Amino acid sequence: MFDFRLAVAENIANQTELEIDAISALIEIPPKEDMGDYAFPCFRLAKELKKNPAQIAFEISENLNQNSPQWLKKTEAVGPYLNFYLNRGYYASIVLETILSELDSYGKSQIGQQRNVIVEYSSPNIAKPFHVGHAYTTILGQAIANIYEALGFNIIRMNHLGDYGTQFGKLIIAWRLWGDEAALAKEPIAELTRVYVKFHSVLKEQPELEDQAREAFRLLENKEPAEVELWQKFRDYSLLEFNRLYERMGIDFDNYNGESFYSDLIPEVVEMLEAKGLLQESEGAQIVDLEEFDLNPCIILKSDGTTIYASRDIAAILYRDRTYDYYKNIYVVGLPQTNHFQQVFAVLKKTGFAKADQNIHVGFGSVKFKDGDFSTRKGNIILLEDLLDQSVAKTKDIIANNNPDMSQAEIEQTAETVGLAAVKYTYLKNGRERDIVFDWDEMLDFEGDTAPYLMYTYARAKSILQKANFVSTEQNNLDFSLLTDADEFGLIKNMYQYPEALIQAAEEFEPSILLRKISQLARNFNRFYHNTSILKTEDAALRQARLGLVFAVSVVIKNGLKLVGINPVERM
Repeated sequence: MFDFRLAVAENIANQTELEIDAISALIEIPPKEDMGDYAFPCFRLAKELKKNPAQIAFEISENLNQNSPQWLKKTEAVGPYLNFYLNRGYYASIVLETILSELDSYGKSQIGQQRNVIVEYSSPNIAKPFHVGHAYTTILGQAIANIYEALGFNIIRMNHLGDYGTQFGKLIIAWRLWGDEAALAKEPIAELTRVYVKFHSVLKEQPELEDQAREAFRLLENKEPAEVELWQKFRDYSLLEFNRLYERMGIDFDNYNGESFYSDLIPEVVEMLEAKGLLQESEGAQIVDLEEFDLNPCIILKSDGTTIYASRDIAAILYRDRTYDYYKNIYVVGLPQTNHFQQVFAVLKKTGFAKADQNIHVGFGSVKFKDGDFSTRKGNIILLEDLLDQSVAKTKDIIANNNPDMSQAEIEQTAETVGLAAVKYTYLKNGRERDIVFDWDEMLDFEGDTAPYLMYTYARAKSILQKANFVSTEQNNLDFSLLTDADEFGLIKNMYQYPEALIQAAEEFEPSILLRKISQLARNFNRFYHNTSILKTEDAALRQARLGLVFAVSVVIKNGLKLVGINPVERM
């Protein structure tokens, strides 16, 4: 698509000695529409041209207005600023013809050049319930993976299962003491959670259980058959539960290698660190000193010889580099793990690992409800499935009330789609480092910053098109140069900026950037809908052009929502 910002930069460059890239970096978007569509501050040119910035702006403006390109309506000098006003009809034609020709591909690109990007997300702990905290990494990670894929990267979606560590020693001991096979067969996760919670509740009275758990994990690491059999049972039951939830949410993975997979690779890590003289002994443990990075030492092996998260993550990085030759290795893991990843990446940097800086921790906040936090150990968790069910049930009531003629089957289907979307959007709409506080009235508000609002806007657009019997194949008969009103132009600018928002969302690992653009588009569309006659437009050519605009809006909203895992519906 025609790059208007670049065109502005090229026209300025033709009258100065500055490079186009340097000019483009200085171009601004004015805060008010009456100040133009692009603005260039001429301060940078004052030294080069030995003139007052205001004089420079005036002279360039005069020259451009005398030789104005087709895309430019006019330029104005306002003090030291050079303001550019686009030819709205030309702009509308370029943007809308591009959208209607590219459709589902609009916004996508090949800037990734099929380079491999690993995105690790979800990564729940085996034998523990999938609670609302796990949903953050799961929903955020899938959105980031989708966004990178849309930009032409080859994505490897990794679910690094928490299927190893001392907690499995605790679970093995707890199961042997209090496990119930019948309960396990009926509700496996609930039963495993029960015994795990009980282990911690009796620990003060029976502190010897801690030593027994450590020994059980040591036997598991040594691959003793009895411990491995129990561990495998816990893993298999848990994956059945997780996959059922993933399928419901439309979440998928390419790889389920958990922590256990990398355990056998630890000797390689130890040998590498020893060979480079980085391993030190500290109170019986093997560590790497990270004082130069202002970090605490990174434990590689504990005093009893067992592995730890850090050693397994280092092993995983070495394996991923060999297997995938990755361009980026992205960890979508909560902010409390920041120090852990800083240590792991610092150890790799000390070894001289070439891709140490290509490992990225994408942190996020916590999930809260009005009655406080939750914890597996305390047993006061909120299950994700319960949250989804509640959202769907509340949505079902709203849709049934709003659509008395809708069939029960359609109500059920729509409520499931919109209810899940409402939850996903709540996790993604704000900056990822902010905590989430769930509020049902807020997240299901059809007029607020919510998934239902965006989906309702999409459904409204589709309804207009249906009433007009408009189909996209009519685009060749449309004269988009007629769309010059302020509301129309604002909508088109929103859609022109969508590909740029997609790239920025990838660069900052922030799906909220993309969603803000979609939300802005939806609000501007609803203002356009209320202020402008569409179906009753008397001029036939203008009516068709406006319908083409409505169609383009529906395309862009759908594209943006699908990238974050939300499937819009055509009726609500």
